[in-house]
Amino acid sequence: MQKIDSIIIMGASNRPMPADLYLPEVEGQYPLVIYAHGFNGFKDWGNFSRVAKPFTDAGLAVLAFNFSHNGTTPENPVDFVDLEAFGLNNYTKQQFDLGCVLDWVCGDGKHSFPFLDTDNLFLIGHSMGGGMVILKAASDHRVRKVVGWASISHCNTPWGKWTKEKILQWQQDGVAFYENKRTHQQMPLYYQLYEDYRKHANELDILNAAAGLTVPLLICHGLQDPAVPVECAYLLKMAQPHAEIFITDGDHVFDRTHLSAGGWLPDDGEELPASMAGVVEETIRFLKG
Repeated sequence: MQKIDSIIIMGASNRPMPADLYLPEVEGQYPLVIYAHGFNGFKDWGNFSRVAKPFTDAGLAVLAFNFSHNGTTPENPVDFVDLEAFGLNNYTKQQFDLGCVLDWVCGDGKHSFPFLDTDNLFLIGHSMGGGMVILKAASDHRVRKVVGWASISHCNTPWGKWTKEKILQWQQDGVAFYENKRTHQQMPLYYQLYEDYRKHANELDILNAAAGLTVPLLICHGLQDPAVPVECAYLLKMAQPHAEIFITDGDHVFDRTHLSAGGWLPDDGEELPASMAGVVEETIRFLKG
């Protein structure tokens, strides 16, 4: 597997989005998988190169990118060093970001990497990213297939579990904070996130987008998911009866962990957890089928 990690794509508010392109070793035209990370995530989470390798082994290229307002920067792609940007993130910005990535792939990316098969573009998203790619696949004709990994079914992260009193306090204060369990940072969420959702509720209706999909959809979810309950997968399936569904006995990240010291393709021989390996296998089968 080859990795090109010097790519910058401009996203919402003209903010740079670093991206990594993983390529098969064999020559040819490669269908391209675009991977969208989840809330409080980033492209390198969980040593993503280990996830990308089975795809490249199967002849698929993979582009993983950081959303423009995920709180990281090109200089610090795995650390939340820009909390102001994180607080200003919202769903419409992420939809815009995905559009920018597709535009880059079909424009400058195709020019720089002519071996990318832009007639076969696939989207995969994890958690919140799963909802984002379903929305984008429903509105962008360039997408040929879409996959949700532990996908949300509604654009209400993280306030979906909050009380009315907490949401009212959020409105009054203009900001709410939650703790990043990995870094222990207090992450700001400005009230604009909720306002943006209410203003664009119709465009951000994931179940309605799933129902209207004209391209194949695969839904993958873990039975032990504490963050996004497996019921979300069944709601998506009910909305789009033609979707394929794969349920595994795993958690929200399919039993992966993030090793901050891990490089790409380490020589320790560590394999993907069984749950993640099963999801990857099913996803490759679906994309190549």
